Amino acid sequence: MAEQILSVGIDIGTTTTQLVFSRLTLENTASLVSAPHIEIVAKEVIYRSGIHFTPLQTEQEIDAGKTRALIEQEYQTAGITPEQVQTGAVIITGEAARKQNAETVLQVLSGFAGEFVVATAGPTLEGIIAGKGAGAAQESKQRGATIANLDIGGGTTNIAVFRNGDVLDTACLDIGGRLIQLRDNSGTVSYISAKMGKLISSMNLPIAVGQRSTAATFAALSQRMAQVLEEVLGLTPPSAELQMLLTDHDLRRDYKIDFVSFSGGVADCINPLSAGDDYQYGDIGKILGQAIADSKILRQLEILPATETIRATVVGAGSHTTSVSGSTISVSPLALPLQNVPVLKLSPEDETLPIPLWGEAIRKKVQWFNLEGEKQNLALAFKGPNTLSFDDLTTLAQGIISGMAEILCKTCPLIVVIEKDLAKVMGQTLRSLLEFKKDVICIDTVSVENGDYIDIGRELADGNVVPVIVKTLAFNY
Repeated sequence: MAEQILSVGIDIGTTTTQLVFSRLTLENTASLVSAPHIEIVAKEVIYRSGIHFTPLQTEQEIDAGKTRALIEQEYQTAGITPEQVQTGAVIITGEAARKQNAETVLQVLSGFAGEFVVATAGPTLEGIIAGKGAGAAQESKQRGATIANLDIGGGTTNIAVFRNGDVLDTACLDIGGRLIQLRDNSGTVSYISAKMGKLISSMNLPIAVGQRSTAATFAALSQRMAQVLEEVLGLTPPSAELQMLLTDHDLRRDYKIDFVSFSGGVADCINPLSAGDDYQYGDIGKILGQAIADSKILRQLEILPATETIRATVVGAGSHTTSVSGSTISVSPLALPLQNVPVLKLSPEDETLPIPLWGEAIRKKVQWFNLEGEKQNLALAFKGPNTLSFDDLTTLAQGIISGMAEILCKTCPLIVVIEKDLAKVMGQTLRSLLEFKKDVICIDTVSVENGDYIDIGRELADGNVVPVIVKTLAFNY
């Protein structure tokens, strides 16, 4: 029997704020004689909000009250209450993620939007979500190809490269249409981001806050940004400006890109025939789009149309952030949902140690984390041995308990995430060794890395699986 859950995606971007509701269908795809294997078999967007300008109090602060009211109104228009939502993501993206009160705004919205709606931000995750929402991940899987999706918004360009459906590489640059804002359609500048200020200075362009500049001057700046995008894709040699505009890491460029797709608000301006005044959005987004249309990217690489452009991130947040665990899990009653739990993953070297030594390896890594707050917790993650005898299983469970001793003295549950299909028997063993005095959440067939955070929702499909979102939280990139 199929089961349907409701997911929300909320994207608070540099320029726009949007919301979508999606219906996810879960189904047991195993045969009648096999153990259950629950998968998300269908994703359907059932409501798309209007595209709203992101409310700001100042250049440094988002207007939390107006943003909440905007989202609340969209819920009412859709005829959906927060209690009906079972999963999804609230994401502050681009320049908006760097506002002084971004984390506060996310907390306000995640609380409003249901018990298992997560708050996420960060350029790597944003690029991946946008690439999935734009269809690049699916297209790369169907074509057996390598596809780079450039999600170009108001504040950043998030790049995710997919090969055969999997993420191969990511990067983020401070290139966007709203890094320069205009007071009116005369070209008078009202705002310049810090990185754009550096680029303007390096080019000796006459662009300054309070002064009027010409379309030709903005075009010269936009052409340089387009050239930097050529560089990051490997079409021209990298420059100092590329390094300056990167927010964290560069693309590796040790692989061949078969196709490029564009999403984000600027993607709709890349069509050279796009109508409207150059300054119609109060920024240089249209001029940047035109510069990209004239770049080597369109001349030297094959372009795939995105299934979503300005809505790619919000559709990805609502439809593609959630996965489900394996069907052999062990969860203490009433222990879920959990949000924003940091992941501690054992390294491949750790997992080659004899099983009796795993406990000490875990204990040393637990010390990496600040565990002073009562609500602080960790999710211990590892791939797991290919085979385990009963004695090895018991020894491993004892090692987990001893290694996680600092966690066990707190009120939080013991959380274990295993890639191999071991969760049910491991969870039962842990609970038995702890004399059933400690909540244990043990899930499997979920892949995570150090630096990730994990959210786990309430049980679905008659308790066979739980919805899982793996994410990176970053408010200071």
